[in-house]
Amino acid sequence: MKLIRQFIYFVYQQSISCIFPIAIFITLAISKVIDPPLIHRYDFILIICVLIQIMMVVSGLESKEELKVISIFHVIGLGLELYKVHMGSWAYPEPAWAKVFGVPLYSGFMYASVASYLCQSWSRLKLRLHGWPSAVWTALIGCGIYLNFFTHHYLYDMRWILTALLIVVFYRTYVEFSVKEVTYRMPLVLSFVLIGFLIWIAENIATFLGAWQYPYQRLAWSFVDFGKISSWFLLVIISFIIVAQLKHVKESLRRGEPEGLMAGETKNGLNA
Repeated sequence: MKLIRQFIYFVYQQSISCIFPIAIFITLAISKVIDPPLIHRYDFILIICVLIQIMMVVSGLESKEELKVISIFHVIGLGLELYKVHMGSWAYPEPAWAKVFGVPLYSGFMYASVASYLCQSWSRLKLRLHGWPSAVWTALIGCGIYLNFFTHHYLYDMRWILTALLIVVFYRTYVEFSVKEVTYRMPLVLSFVLIGFLIWIAENIATFLGAWQYPYQRLAWSFVDFGKISSWFLLVIISFIIVAQLKHVKESLRRGEPEGLMAGETKNGLNA
């Protein structure tokens, strides 16, 4: 019974952490079935996303510091969307007023919702990182992953080399999280894979609801290419590095310490 209670509590905390992405999915589903009056669907989704973000901050679910990192994700994601749509990787076929070079502005919020989930779950589950690698390595890997999303259209796709490098750099890193009074641990790379897989499932739901469209889905919806999990796995790495850096700066300022350690890092590890 104790294990069941722990699992229910874990699912509850994860669900609360997913408020932002869940709200986006609900908006996608409702607007798919019912046409918003007097406004394009993509513009309606944008308005809801803005209202959700305001609600998250006003209610205290997200701090101003977390809003900053979520805004960074919005910009990073929007930049990636502009490039990928231009290259024909996917498309947003529906009309919208708030659309730039074929990309509706609500798309950035889908990336921001991933950052929101990481920030929420980090605090709610009291995450601690052990064996976090040098900041130089994490910065280089994060930049390399992001650049590869752009350069693989012209140069060799480095995703598998980057994945191998990630395993080498993070193989000693594991994450501890607390479910009530019990602490669990998991290899960090495994947690990246699991989150990437769950985002791939969410991506299938999103494309089914018409959030965007891959070329092979133009005539009829089909499952997203399973290989996309690797892309989400790498994107989660970037997300996690940026959120961890936010925690680092916040904790350093709180303690009045130099920013040489990661957020909450002591001899025993890194906590929330």
